[in-house]
Amino acid sequence: MARKTSFYYSFLVLPAEQRRAITAVWDFCRAVDDAVDEEPGTLDQTPTGRDAVPFWRAELERCYNGGAPSTVQGRALQPFVREFDLPRGAFDDVIDGVAMDLDIARYETFDDLYQYCRRVASAVGLVCIRVFGCRSPQSCEYALNLGIALQLTNILRDVRGDLARGRLYLPLADLSGHGCTVEDLQRGMMTPAVRALMAFECGRARAFYDRARAALPEEDRRRLVAAEIMRAVYFATLRRIERQGYDVFSARVRVARPRQALIAIRQWLFP
Repeated sequence: MARKTSFYYSFLVLPAEQRRAITAVWDFCRAVDDAVDEEPGTLDQTPTGRDAVPFWRAELERCYNGGAPSTVQGRALQPFVREFDLPRGAFDDVIDGVAMDLDIARYETFDDLYQYCRRVASAVGLVCIRVFGCRSPQSCEYALNLGIALQLTNILRDVRGDLARGRLYLPLADLSGHGCTVEDLQRGMMTPAVRALMAFECGRARAFYDRARAALPEEDRRRLVAAEIMRAVYFATLRRIERQGYDVFSARVRVARPRQALIAIRQWLFP
């Protein structure tokens, strides 16, 4: 896993076998996402764009049915499928969610967006908690809400970049409700309407962080320390967006690596 990912420090705290498993899960999901996002013919070895979806569905099938995966990511993932009893349906959800980007560039309501976030983020969390050794319904509730919170933070951070690719994940109903237009966001000007919209969306993300914390089962607190590091790092990103007046257009919001490392250490020592 690349050091540049915000999950890097989270996974360092895991025992070696769990770290290898989580890295395999992350790399597989990342490969699916990257392949669907690429234009046809831009990757040398695997299909891209719309053709990537059936390819990765077949690769997932090979991982689960004892076949011979054809990708580095599939071969790395396959041994952990049985070892950690990884839920097949969650991987199917990830592929379904990534595939939504092929046909959907705008979301009318938050209910619509929630489905996307649940698939591309919460589903990954439901795989991760199996690796962590958590099985309780409360841990699943934690993973579901944390996934939504993390994805909403990504969406807020990446508004400018997503617009440049023709996508907008902020619900159109929210724009309308705050007197804001897509063109306002494309201009990147922090008008009162844009600021109010961003404040509202940050509040929604905060609510899901709160739900995740409320669902954190005491008996799994130590097992979920890696997830709690993810939560703390991403929550720091959300707070940075808020502290700079919700301006995500002037520059990409980042939490510096030393700060991420400090957050990880604190979370490890005081889970």
